[in-house]
Amino acid sequence: MAVPVVDPSLNPSSVEADAVVADPPRRARRRPARADVLAIGAYVLLGVLVCLNYWGDVEHRVSSHLPTDHSWFEWLFAHGAYSVQHLENPLFTTRQNAPDGVNMMANTSLLGVTLPLAPLTLLLGPQVMYALYLGAALSATAATSYWVLSRHLVRSRAAAFVGGAFLGFAPGIVHHANGQPNFVSNFLLPLIVARVLRLGEPGRWRRNGLALGLLVAYQIFINEEMLLLTALACLVVVVAYAVQRPRATRERAGSFVAALGLGGGLALLLTAYPIWFQFNGPQSYRGLQGGVFHNWGEDLVAFVTFARDTIAGDEAVEKTIGLTEQNTWFGWPLVLVALAALVLLVRRSVPARILAVLVVVFTIASIGPVVRFNGVETDIDGPWAYVPDDLPLVEMMMPTRLSLVVVAAVGVLLALAWDTLAGAGRPPVPAPRSGADDGGDDDGGTTARDTRRRVLRLAGFVAIAAAVVPLIPRPLPAERIDPPPHFITAGGWRPYVPEGRTLVPVPIPSNVHGLHTLRWSALTGQEFPVPGGYFIGPNERGEGVFGAPNRPTSTLIYSTMDANEVPEITEENRRQAVDDLRFWRASVVVLGAGPREAVLRDLMAELLGPPQRVDDVWIWDVRDRV
Repeated sequence: MAVPVVDPSLNPSSVEADAVVADPPRRARRRPARADVLAIGAYVLLGVLVCLNYWGDVEHRVSSHLPTDHSWFEWLFAHGAYSVQHLENPLFTTRQNAPDGVNMMANTSLLGVTLPLAPLTLLLGPQVMYALYLGAALSATAATSYWVLSRHLVRSRAAAFVGGAFLGFAPGIVHHANGQPNFVSNFLLPLIVARVLRLGEPGRWRRNGLALGLLVAYQIFINEEMLLLTALACLVVVVAYAVQRPRATRERAGSFVAALGLGGGLALLLTAYPIWFQFNGPQSYRGLQGGVFHNWGEDLVAFVTFARDTIAGDEAVEKTIGLTEQNTWFGWPLVLVALAALVLLVRRSVPARILAVLVVVFTIASIGPVVRFNGVETDIDGPWAYVPDDLPLVEMMMPTRLSLVVVAAVGVLLALAWDTLAGAGRPPVPAPRSGADDGGDDDGGTTARDTRRRVLRLAGFVAIAAAVVPLIPRPLPAERIDPPPHFITAGGWRPYVPEGRTLVPVPIPSNVHGLHTLRWSALTGQEFPVPGGYFIGPNERGEGVFGAPNRPTSTLIYSTMDANEVPEITEENRRQAVDDLRFWRASVVVLGAGPREAVLRDLMAELLGPPQRVDDVWIWDVRDRV
């Protein structure tokens, strides 16, 4: 998420910049496109590197960090393809959590990606599509960040490349690539920020407002949480700029407000029904049970720690700090370089001062309700200790993710610092000579100053490189997962599942159990509906909970798996099993190979009677019983 702001020093004709984002100098526009092509090519290679472990066996590997999320997003790609192929409403589905279904707008559904890519998913399959898109999203985010930086903030393409690479592949972003492609799909955010900061341009309020509205509307279907973070960052940037440039702000306020109103109105018009459906449609909910996300704040030590998925990272340190997400994890060299850059640039640069405000505000905000230090909760309250758990919009936020704005600010700061160093080496405009050379030692003094300047520039470049090279990502960790049974992939289930009935896999998919059985649905194009699943839906009080409410039979299955022993089965258990199968509209129960296959077969035999062996699975045909 880039936060581009213009440095007044880039425009020699206007030391006091009136706009937050300005058009680039004409000289920059005429630069050859070769630098752009090389930058994008490097980003693509980095994207391939990050996903390298998946490509070794793409159909049988998932993230070893978040295998459930990985499988969920494979299922989402299948959902997009199914919705397009069958012309069904993509905002809701009963292919999971049958018969109640899942509100896709109330979940991270990535509809802005899965729907337009549906033809490719149908052609390549959801596993290939997932790995392909993951690397492409990282690369695209870096590329749009590079474009915005090079066109609106810096002259040096090398500076834009460094900033873009960090914004696309920062440790906090790559960490989310472990099963959460929605948090690496940030390619629209630099364009949104750049457009927001140009809303005050005289005479262009319609154009800017329309462009902003379209971008915001589309981003809603990619990741609403990142859009909210971007909006908060833009608010801080605009306020910080207004404080520093009150006259320019007053002059442009009218155009800014008009464009913002037009953009907001257009975005609302385009997304009104989906947003209504998200909060009022079937299977919608209000907040998460217990405000579970509010306790997830950023550990102070995390800022100076190398992330696991970087070449300097160490898994042992990750376990010590014990955080669920690594949203910052800059490493101590980058923290030192960033602080030094802020100290050196903040007096001469409006953008640097704005970046400093962003870093301070969002670092503090990311701490959470309690200050954590090296994995230990201190007795010091954090800012979120005073934020109500049920505050609208905020109720779903995770404090640690606010530090992603700090990531963006650091990326822009790196570009600004590199560009400042590069600019220091540009030859100055020679002053007109008014007389003959007086024979003094000016040349010697100038040469000494030039030498010192070159040494300092080189030291600055080396410092930035030393800070970012350790953060080069490693291939994401992956683990092998068994393929679905041949009975599933070959369509052996078809005679057993008539229209309107479900296939009940054992174990029933949930947010803890049944990872492999959820993939049965994804890898068959969601041709049969299944009960349970991995999603957020309402409980009996309308609060959001992970997964479907457990029924007696699903609870019995999970407890048997955990104990690896069949409990004593009563007639009440058998009656409940029939009731549950009737609720699920089941036609066949299927058990495939797995680490608990034997004990689950014995359990289901106690509940439903002896199974049949068909192909490579055990089945219980229950059409006549429910």
